[in-house]
Amino acid sequence: MKKIVLLLAFLLTFCNAQKKDTKVELVVSGADRLVSEQLNLIKGKTVGIVTNHTAVLKNGTHLVDSLHSLKSVNIKTLFGPEHGIRGDEPDGTKVKDGTDSKTGLPTVSLYGKIRKPTPEMLEGIDYMIFDIQDIGARFYTYISTLYNVMDACAENNVGVIVLDRPNPIGGIMVNGPLRIDSLKSFVAIAPVALQHGLTIGELATMFNDEGMLPDGKKADLTIVQMKNYNRKMFFDETGLNWIKPSPNMPNLDAAIMYPGLCLLEGTNISEGRGTYEPFLQMGAPFIDAVKLLEEMKKYPIEGLKIDTTSYTPVSIPNMSMYPKFPNKVCNGLKFQITDRTKFNALDFGIYLVSSVRKLYPDEFEFRRNWLDKLTGVTYVKEMIGKNESPEKIIAMWQDDVKQFKALRKNYLLYK
Repeated sequence: MKKIVLLLAFLLTFCNAQKKDTKVELVVSGADRLVSEQLNLIKGKTVGIVTNHTAVLKNGTHLVDSLHSLKSVNIKTLFGPEHGIRGDEPDGTKVKDGTDSKTGLPTVSLYGKIRKPTPEMLEGIDYMIFDIQDIGARFYTYISTLYNVMDACAENNVGVIVLDRPNPIGGIMVNGPLRIDSLKSFVAIAPVALQHGLTIGELATMFNDEGMLPDGKKADLTIVQMKNYNRKMFFDETGLNWIKPSPNMPNLDAAIMYPGLCLLEGTNISEGRGTYEPFLQMGAPFIDAVKLLEEMKKYPIEGLKIDTTSYTPVSIPNMSMYPKFPNKVCNGLKFQITDRTKFNALDFGIYLVSSVRKLYPDEFEFRRNWLDKLTGVTYVKEMIGKNESPEKIIAMWQDDVKQFKALRKNYLLYK
């Protein structure tokens, strides 16, 4: 009996030890580390903060409010990206300068008349702090704002401090073509893969050290890294609270779909804007949903459940004011991710756009050269227009993927 009791005690101790060893620690953001561990970086300094509503600390306080309460830090100006500092401006809407209602600090829009801080705006600033949650796709414009801020700071001898946050759709998958020089734009600011698999801090380091800034300029760059983050994590594994980074990014599944479904923005097909499930459904009045679903079954799509649907886009204030096909019934497909480790969003986007173009050549339209801007190359639009196979299109950028994967190894801050 005594031996049994001892054995049970040993097993209980062993199991508890195993639980302790396998406990997953929550990710600590760069913003939390700045406030709790590295305030010396900005103590006694005058700073500008490039930020929006996503810059929240683990205690629920916004970074700006936390720093504004400190006598040792002087905040001169707040700078906001697309959607504004509070994140409630619809996509593409020019944002005006103003005053922050909570702190009284002046706010400057980097998505209005200007997209790059001027020397006058940076005058008297020692450091520009950047804290915005990214999505992980090249055409999500927050990384373009980062690029322009780094460029301006390099020109004006202002330091840049990037507070790192997770790549919500994971730091493993890399896919898509490298943007060609002639298609540089605010949705394709740098020659990186469309789905780059990097954090905002890793991207900033790459921009700086690879000479990607104009004329090869280099900013005085500091990255405040996260703790307990690893590349395999999706956002809901970090322990951080999801705050939708932009009005049409309501949840993680929409973000995972985004690198593929966003290609529809280069066409006259609805990507679900004007509903509360953008990027999780698509359609148009002329689509036969059953027919499109049968066409999609021809492709090797893993990790996704596809069903037919219909919906009616409407104007939604502070979300999507001017959706495609307003107040018209759109027939199409809705999506549910079943295995995000297997789902390939960009390849799926090519299958989808190609299928609609093939089935409805008379109704389908490209929106000028917008698909070129989104993909960063001209051949995707050209090949879809010629009904080339999706497999052939996807094969075109595989050398780009290999090249970028080799490059990004030099800039990975996390395992």
